[in-house]
Amino acid sequence: MFNGTDLSQWQSGNGKDAQWTVKDGYMEVNGTGSIKTRESFGSCQLHVEFASPMEIQGDSQKRGNSGVMIMGLYEIQVLDSYKNITYPDGQCGALYGRAKPLVNASRGPGEWQTYDVTFHRPMFDDQGKVTRKAKFHVFHNGHVIHDNLELSGGTGWRGPHSISEYKKHGDKGPLKMQDHGNPVRFRNVW
Repeated sequence: MFNGTDLSQWQSGNGKDAQWTVKDGYMEVNGTGSIKTRESFGSCQLHVEFASPMEIQGDSQKRGNSGVMIMGLYEIQVLDSYKNITYPDGQCGALYGRAKPLVNASRGPGEWQTYDVTFHRPMFDDQGKVTRKAKFHVFHNGHVIHDNLELSGGTGWRGPHSISEYKKHGDKGPLKMQDHGNPVRFRNVW
């Protein structure tokens, strides 16, 4: 999905060509908005490498924040969680707002990290009721951080007393990379 030379497989949220910076084999968030793949996927196996900025600026969620959203909906948080305290279901590797990782496997700022993900999409009946919940198995830098975890609903920021239940959606959706205002880099996305 990203060969290190161009963003031909990606588009912006409005369907126009993606505008992230591409250099030295990686793509980098640059404030032009989140991007998504032109192709859509359902259940899948995903590999992605990422690096937070080398220079530490900010703390908690203001430090190397981005996200990898499978089907454009289910977010695996990207964050500089190396010696950075934040809420558990918002740290690096969290299924954002829904499940904290089993271990903090984060490397230091600027170091390349990997996610290897097996994702099984949720399934719905004709009335929109969930017949199979989404399931994640995630390795972060070679460590299991989610072990066939079933999601009880969608991901996203909850806020106090907020609940995000499943909403019926199609069988496929794009892979989305979040622009949260931090110059996070991505490479080797397949």
